Amino acid sequence: MNERTQAIWDWFNGAPLRVLAIFATAAIGHLVGHRAINRTIDRLAHADLKPGPGTAKRQAERARTIGTVFSSTFNAAVWVIALGMILGEFGFNLGPVIASAGVIGVAIGLGAQTLVRDVLSGIFMLIEDQYGVGDGVKIQDIEGHVERVGLRITQVRDTNGILWYIRNGEILIVGNKSQK
Repeated sequence: MNERTQAIWDWFNGAPLRVLAIFATAAIGHLVGHRAINRTIDRLAHADLKPGPGTAKRQAERARTIGTVFSSTFNAAVWVIALGMILGEFGFNLGPVIASAGVIGVAIGLGAQTLVRDVLSGIFMLIEDQYGVGDGVKIQDIEGHVERVGLRITQVRDTNGILWYIRNGEILIVGNKSQK
């Protein structure tokens, strides 16, 4: 090898190769984790955990909703760790960033209290199986059928055809006409 080729190889063999390896590992972890979560959730969705008429569809919907939460959380963790490792390879000092993350987290937590309340209410609503997609419900003054259930928002279409977006943290009283 001539001198220039050796210099290029030495440069590439350092940080760029490690960054490429981190990125490739994160991408593979993303794909493998996504596939594992989907396969597990599909098995859970098709399992008859609570025998009874009409419960299989509800269980499948709950399993898929929880699966999207697991998948999003896993993917965010993989890519945040990969980004931190890549920044570390470029010589970025992560100590002050991690230390200030606690302070920033508290500030965001105080500012995002309603978001946290909505998500926690959505999680407990799913766990307690209060209502699901297709159920006839009355939430506060809105009466209709549930079209979509998320962790933060529930969508209900009323008898006039209006689609209502209701924050889960604001749902204090709910009546479910479909559960008997």
